Amino acid sequence: MKEEAGGIYHIYNEGNNLQLLYADREEYLLFLKEYRRYVHSFADTLCYCLIPNHIHFLIHAIQRSVEEIKLGSIYLQCVSNGFRRLLSAFAHHINKKRNTKGSLFRQKTMAKRIDEIDTGKGLSYAELCFYYIHQNPVKAMLVERVNDWEFSSARDYLGERSGTLCNKKLMQKVAGWQTEEPALIQFDRFVPHETTKHFYLLRN
Repeated sequence: MKEEAGGIYHIYNEGNNLQLLYADREEYLLFLKEYRRYVHSFADTLCYCLIPNHIHFLIHAIQRSVEEIKLGSIYLQCVSNGFRRLLSAFAHHINKKRNTKGSLFRQKTMAKRIDEIDTGKGLSYAELCFYYIHQNPVKAMLVERVNDWEFSSARDYLGERSGTLCNKKLMQKVAGWQTEEPALIQFDRFVPHETTKHFYLLRN
């Protein structure tokens, strides 16, 4: 899909055939470093979570996101090209390190615009998606609490880490929070199962 400036998007991909993406802490940190290099300047990052075989980002598209560049005979938006370069660069590093070949991620990185969906329950889907993304490590039984997982933005929002990747003030505005004080961010808010289908595009 083509992103539009001002839209809020859930960006999602997974390991090809659900293979593990990261073997150790160093590889998680490398992915985030490469994200800063290839994607960060093309969109506002609202939150993220990396788990062993998935990546999740909630982004706000800016004007630079939707500018197009020509690659051969096709045109790609800058943010889409940024994700393409990110996954390619990370896969190249991992394949070289593991002495393997082939695709590390699924071919299609999925993007779902969620700010246009009305929950009818007083909560925006952007806010529900924020909770959903951070709850992934708990639902995958990797940890008991969201802030036990190092490779998401939960610790930043809870004030346990001063990360600079996420635009917390913008997330506060998008979600309609009165303050960004960590105690008021309810990471344990229940996300109804029937709503999660709106957070991603179903596989073909």
